[in-house]
Amino acid sequence: MDIQPLLYYISNYVTLTPEEEDFLREHVIVRKYLKGQYVLQQGDVCKVSSFILKGCTKMFYIDKDGQEHIIMLSVEDWWTSDIASFIEQQPADFNIQCLEDTEMAQFQYSNIDHIFEKVPKLERLLRKVTERGLAAAQKRIIRNFSMTAKERYLYFRKTYPKIEQRIPQYMVASYLGITKEFLSKIKGQLALED
Repeated sequence: MDIQPLLYYISNYVTLTPEEEDFLREHVIVRKYLKGQYVLQQGDVCKVSSFILKGCTKMFYIDKDGQEHIIMLSVEDWWTSDIASFIEQQPADFNIQCLEDTEMAQFQYSNIDHIFEKVPKLERLLRKVTERGLAAAQKRIIRNFSMTAKERYLYFRKTYPKIEQRIPQYMVASYLGITKEFLSKIKGQLALED
């Protein structure tokens, strides 16, 4: 697969010359993963920052009791990475697993500085992407503290309608921080209200 979706995404932030696009094609790796395959496992060092060309992933951690907690769900035109592990080259706190057959355009830590030297605009892009991700994470924390489970579910359904259709309900529940039984109860109440 070509990295055209990535180039289109980048064009929303910065304008690349044809030469810069060619350079990027040479230095970004396109990788295919099968459903269920891990891109990253907790404890390993994150070596890539990945842009999803096709597919769906979940980022999660396993607590000391073996419970899975989904932190992020990602689909086409989204980024996924344990950003702290990638930047610091320290063991990852999170797992990233494919929920569908998935194709990614990946920036490798080993050559990211070389890419930034040759195409400085991409460093600005990465900063903007990181800022947006941080802002979204902070807003999610506020929603988790200030909204009821029902309000969080309605927000999720409105904001990410394509994701809900692609993943099992127990994963939606984990992302919302509730049990699948409680999510079923919320959905039942909403059905009665319609």
